[in-house]
Amino acid sequence: MPQVLGALVRRYGHFDAAEDAVQEALLAAARQWPEEGRPRNPRGWLIRVASRRLTDQLRSEDARRRREETAAALTPRDEFVAPPPGEGRAPAEDDTLALLFLCCSADLPAAGRIALTLRAVGGLTTAEIARALLVPEATMAQRISRAKRRIKTSPAPFRTSEQAQAQAQERAARSADVLHVLYLIFNEGYTAGSGRELQRPDLAAEAIRLTRAVHSLLPDDGEVAGLLALMLLTDARRAARTGPDGSLIPLAEQDRTRWDRAAITEGVALVTDALTRAPLGPYQLRAAIAAVHDEAPSDEATDWAEILALYEVLVRLVPGPVERLNHAVAVAMVHGPRRALDLLAELDDDDRLAGHHRLEAVRAHLLERAGDRAAARAAYTKAAGLTLSAPERRYLRSRAARIPE
Repeated sequence: MPQVLGALVRRYGHFDAAEDAVQEALLAAARQWPEEGRPRNPRGWLIRVASRRLTDQLRSEDARRRREETAAALTPRDEFVAPPPGEGRAPAEDDTLALLFLCCSADLPAAGRIALTLRAVGGLTTAEIARALLVPEATMAQRISRAKRRIKTSPAPFRTSEQAQAQAQERAARSADVLHVLYLIFNEGYTAGSGRELQRPDLAAEAIRLTRAVHSLLPDDGEVAGLLALMLLTDARRAARTGPDGSLIPLAEQDRTRWDRAAITEGVALVTDALTRAPLGPYQLRAAIAAVHDEAPSDEATDWAEILALYEVLVRLVPGPVERLNHAVAVAMVHGPRRALDLLAELDDDDRLAGHHRLEAVRAHLLERAGDRAAARAAYTKAAGLTLSAPERRYLRSRAARIPE
């Protein structure tokens, strides 16, 4: 739970030990709450229990020397006492937000910053982070371990609210990594990489909450506004993405009356303002693409030519495999599936995406549109075997099954 971890790290430091203490507190809650009832302030309960575990652990480790000095050092000074947990705290007092910027410290390598933040703030497992960043799980485990060791010796502690307010320039310098992490957390919440449920709404909501907090700290940053707009415009479709049985409903078949119009209005306003007054960036472009989808009254009325034009700009700014894959879909909608299949052939040589279920799922869709039924059925089946998400697997298998022999 990032709010609890943030409170402990801000009070005591000792990132790795604080993470262990939080895990012990969560285990204690799992044992006690079912019998004794959920406390009125669950977060505060977890912070108290984890604090006791952490102080006990640190005292035990240093019991043979400097016992009194250790006990005194573990008593937080007044300016570092965490404010009472609650949703109404100001962004500068949000322990999760402070933890987010701490993990994105320039003292850590870029890969380690992102991995550690996804683990500490997003609560993702090592396997989920590895899938999100398209790297082997063993490599990701090493990155996280190295980042934890590095941050343990980092001289930069959590700052007080007053000090944090004076560090706008430093926050802006870290914003690229912060936004990347928030984007990945949101994506995992919007489409879970594994499990029985398609979505993790609590994770997506937390990513939106933190992005709002960053936006309040950096109101003139066009990319922060673009990311918040992208999240709102994407999350607006959440209710229409699954059927009553939890099955996946693709964008083209969704009931658009179930989309959240208030979120769409806010998202469109944010990205429109950002595009008119800030330097163009990838999140603004992604948000503009999402806005075109959301403002179309039907799938048939979607302006795919505009979407393709936006993707052309995006892949020049960010020529990553996921961006190129989405660009290929837009090419298919404007110029036909055969031209898009040629673009997918180029992605087969990209180790980051080769063998990923999304690549095979898009290939299957394009082959089906091109009339190559046997190849489409095989690609759908292959994609279903690669995904760890049960709803996606069922959907891909159903697409394969409905293609006639």
